[in-house]
This record gives sequence, structure tokens and C-alpha cells, in this order.
Amino acid sequence: MRHLTSRAVLAAVLALGVAGAAFAQDAVPPDEKPVDPYVPSNANAAAAPRADARVFEAFHGKAGLTRIAAGLVDRSIVDPRIKDIFATTDVPRLKRTLAEQFCFVLGGGCDYTGRDMASVHKDMGVTDKDFNALVENLQAAMAVEGVPFFAQNQLLAKLAPMQRKVVAR
Repeated sequence: MRHLTSRAVLAAVLALGVAGAAFAQDAVPPDEKPVDPYVPSNANAAAAPRADARVFEAFHGKAGLTRIAAGLVDRSIVDPRIKDIFATTDVPRLKRTLAEQFCFVLGGGCDYTGRDMASVHKDMGVTDKDFNALVENLQAAMAVEGVPFFAQNQLLAKLAPMQRKVVAR
């Protein structure tokens, strides 16, 4: 039987470790981590879509809403007031579903594939103060995108009633 040198053993262990890590990463792509089972439905968006296309257009369409959702999440995950709420969040999924939700409620013809607001936020302990910080981050993201105030207010009016489903205390 041939004896392996310690260098050969180390190389083999490292190769197996890298292969195992690659396999584990391929098994669950980082942007598609499993969530509790649910039925995707536009009803989960918690608001009926607007009929006025002017507001959707003021957000620069789907591309603008994608940038706004990404900006909101990027601000929130580093915001010292609320970053802990996002510590275990699937960030790519959150950005995608927020963009879908915004697009749906603004009448952009998108479908919302996320969960309902009560289920998503259950046991998170979100407070009114946390909710307000998130709204401030959304306003900042909309301002960066150059969304006029009249349009910002239309989206905020659609989202405001969700506070009752999100805030726990």
C-alpha cells in the first residue's frame, strides 16, 4: 500500500472541502433559500392595485421600482435603528418581492409572489418606531430615484394600512 505524504493528504482534504462547499452552495442558491410553504397570491400584497398609470410612470416603471426596493433594503440593513430586524433576511428575495409588491400596488401589471404581511412579520417584534424608520428609508430611496412627492404619497398611502399587520407592539 502506498503511503500518502502529509502534503498529499492535506491537498486531498482541501479538495474535498472545496467540492463539498461548492455542492452545498449549489444545493440552495443564496437567493432562493427555503421559506415556510405558502400559496403565492396577489392578495398577499395587502393592497388593491391603483388604476392610474401616471403614478406608476412617475416611479420610472419596473426598473425604477427595482432600484427603489434595492435602495430601501440596502439602507435598512445598515440602519442602526432597524438593522437587527434584517439580520437573517434573505436580502435578494426581499428586494425582489418588495419590487413586485410596489409594482402590483401601483398598477404596473406585476404579480406579487411573496407571503402575506402578517405571516412575514410574525414574531419579528416590529414596533411603530421600526416601521417609521423603514418608511424614512423608503422615502430616501424614492428621492434618490427622483420620484415626485405626489407619487411618493400615493405609494405611502397604499402601504400605510399594512402597519397594522406588521407592527407587533
